[in-house]
Amino acid sequence: MASVYDGFISRSLNRRISRPCARLLSHTPVTPNQVSFASVGVALGTFFLFVYDYPLAARLLAQASSIVDGIDGDLARLKRMTTAFGGFMDSVLDRYVDTLILLGLTIWASGASPETHVWLIGFLALAGSFAVTYTRARLENLPRDVFDRGITSLASRDVRLFVVMIGAVSGQGLATLIVLASMTNVVVLIRVVYARRLLMGT
Repeated sequence: MASVYDGFISRSLNRRISRPCARLLSHTPVTPNQVSFASVGVALGTFFLFVYDYPLAARLLAQASSIVDGIDGDLARLKRMTTAFGGFMDSVLDRYVDTLILLGLTIWASGASPETHVWLIGFLALAGSFAVTYTRARLENLPRDVFDRGITSLASRDVRLFVVMIGAVSGQGLATLIVLASMTNVVVLIRVVYARRLLMGT
C-alpha cells in the first residue's frame, strides 16, 4: 500500500491515474496484496528491458511501477482492506522493486561505460535509496510527517522513479545514476542532521 505521504510526482501525476484504476479494480475480486505483487512483476519487466537495451520501454514500465504502487493503497481504502500487514508487505516488496529497477539501470549504463566506477555509482544510488526509506521508517520520537516538506522530501520514491524515467528517455544511464546517488545521499545526510537537532535539542 502506498505511503501516507505522497511526493510531488505522486500528487501531480501518479494519483491522477492510480485513483481511477483503483476505482475500476474495486469492482473486481482483485486484492491490494495482489496489486503489490504485480508491481514486482512490472519491475522485473523493467529490469529485463534495461538489460536487453530497450530503455524507452523500460522507462514506461519504471513509471508504471510508481503508479501501481499507488493503486494498492487506494484499492485497500476503497475495499476497506487496509491492514498493518498489508502496509508492511508493500514496503518490503517496494525494496525489491527499487533493487530490480536500479540494478537494471546500472547494467544498461555499464554497457555504454563498462568501467568499475559505474557499478560503484549504481551501488551508491541503491544504498541511498534504501537509506532514504530507512530514515523515514526509523522515526520514533518525531512526527511522522517531519520529512514531508522542503529539501528533506526531495528524494521520495516517486521522484526517484521519475528521474529513472527521464534518464531512460534521454539515454543517459550513468548521468541518471549520478543524479540518484547524489540526491539520495545528500538528502539522507540532511535528514540525519535535522533529526539530530530535533532529538537532541541542538
